Amino acid sequence: MKKNPYSLTFGKEPLETIDRTVQKSEVIETFLDEPASQQIFMITGVRGCGKTVFMTEIEKEFLKHDEWIIAELNSSQDLMMDLAASLSSEDYLARIFQQASINLSFFGIGLEVKGGVPITNMQVAISKMLESMKKHKKKLLICIDEVTSTEYMRAFAGAFQIFVRQDLPVYLLMTGLYENINNLQNEKNLTFLYRAPKIELKPLNIGTIAESYKRKFSLNDEDALKMAKLTKGYSLAFQVLGYYTWNNDGKYAEAISEYRQYLEDYSYEKIWAEMSAGDRKLAYGLANSKTGKAKEIKDFLAISNNEYTPYRDRLVKRGILDGSEHGYIKFTLPLFEEYVLRNYDTGREEI
Repeated sequence: MKKNPYSLTFGKEPLETIDRTVQKSEVIETFLDEPASQQIFMITGVRGCGKTVFMTEIEKEFLKHDEWIIAELNSSQDLMMDLAASLSSEDYLARIFQQASINLSFFGIGLEVKGGVPITNMQVAISKMLESMKKHKKKLLICIDEVTSTEYMRAFAGAFQIFVRQDLPVYLLMTGLYENINNLQNEKNLTFLYRAPKIELKPLNIGTIAESYKRKFSLNDEDALKMAKLTKGYSLAFQVLGYYTWNNDGKYAEAISEYRQYLEDYSYEKIWAEMSAGDRKLAYGLANSKTGKAKEIKDFLAISNNEYTPYRDRLVKRGILDGSEHGYIKFTLPLFEEYVLRNYDTGREEI
């Protein structure tokens, strides 16, 4: 039996994917430029839109270049310490650091140099390590998935800004939900992040999804398009619907119940929990609307434009709503309106 080419595992690169060629090329070409016009990119989008997979695909491209070193860090841990430890664990880098008399024994990392004075400041230590890498024509790409505004993350971002000013060969790729990246940008000492380019992962192309489903399940054009439209281009939905359709011998209509349940249990419950009362109320108004017209929603909820606009804008930025058509909004997530109608508590939710 052939292996299911679709994956339900968050962050794992599945066998069947829809490539975001243009956005991926933007990051790769920018970092490879000499000199690079940017040394940082932030990838954002709604939960389940494929941020981690997108970053993994970029990592793989840079691993093809001998001069690039990749360091994956966790924003909830001490990033500076983890970065130094990660770099020191590379045999080639450890040798050039020792040649440069970079003594990290003070931090217990194990890179000790006889006769070398131990460095006692981690930022200074990493700066010296990057200087040594630069002399050996090495570049460092740091990847941090699902950033949050932790003390460690703020300290690292401040240090990264200094490394860039020192013209060191360090590049940063971060993924995160809109609100988490926004919180990090709002830190008073990290205003440079406002100038950092963002890549917002929008819904996948429906036509491309249809072609993928047509090829995998031997569907005709009409059925392939119907199946693709069920996903609304939501990256997680593309994988989940494909996964359960594969398990149902290519019959996507028989997979819809499992498809809906998986989205609700593993994505929508978390998204709903992260929404404020005002967010939920607006979502409820949209779920009850036949047209998605702003006036219809405001009349249904009995709210003013001043009450409507902030929540609309926030949900658009978070990738939950599409507000591209003037005066109208719609959900970007498939079957989400049904979830909202079942889960909204009319007696408790208020703006």
